[in-house]
Amino acid sequence: MTDDLSELAYPANRESQNNSNDAGTGTTPTSLTSQIYQSIHDMVIRGELHPGQKLKIEDLRKTLGTGASPIREALSLLTSDHLVERIDQRGFRVVLVSDEAFQELLKTRCWVEERALRESIEHGDAQWEENIVLTNHRLNRTPRSVDEQNYVANSEWEPKHKQLHMALLSACGSSILLKFCGQLYDQNIRYRNIAGTVAYSKRNTNDEHKHMVGLVLERNADEAVKALINHYTKTGQFLSKQLK
Repeated sequence: MTDDLSELAYPANRESQNNSNDAGTGTTPTSLTSQIYQSIHDMVIRGELHPGQKLKIEDLRKTLGTGASPIREALSLLTSDHLVERIDQRGFRVVLVSDEAFQELLKTRCWVEERALRESIEHGDAQWEENIVLTNHRLNRTPRSVDEQNYVANSEWEPKHKQLHMALLSACGSSILLKFCGQLYDQNIRYRNIAGTVAYSKRNTNDEHKHMVGLVLERNADEAVKALINHYTKTGQFLSKQLK
């Protein structure tokens, strides 16, 4: 299976999202804010809301069919994800993108995931290993394109891809670190989507994942980290070219 590094890969369905993003506590108003948060979050990740675009409450109210109050609350929550920024007293806008910002994102992602992966390899148990094997198996069984002849993004692929990467880190022992890794993952997918649909026919991420998983299960932390960073760097080099 060949890899397309920059398709509009982030899925429309909300079920794939990590529950740690849910701001809700069970009450109706907060639950509504959580739903609006997730909707705007996904629109930014998929590139439907463009970098630098001003987020007008009235426009979002019409699009999402809800009141202004939960939209304002959701936008405030999204600033902590570095997907939306507040413009002084003038409202909100989608965070801008640049090659420099992407390089900083890539560097930070490599730093924090190295620590999370090393901790997981040291402390992960049998259930952690089984979850890695299972998520990798599910990803391998999911084609990236729904058409073998022409690339058509499969919306089921990206959630399973994220599940594998988060499974590798899940035994790190820090929910704060895991949430941060999830945010960085989403920011990276945003850059991939913004870069557009460009085939990268020599890339086979299934083989890269298999190699990574094997090293993790062997508890070979140094080589597993090297494989993870190489995996990210390959994608990063390609996306950087598209941003220049």
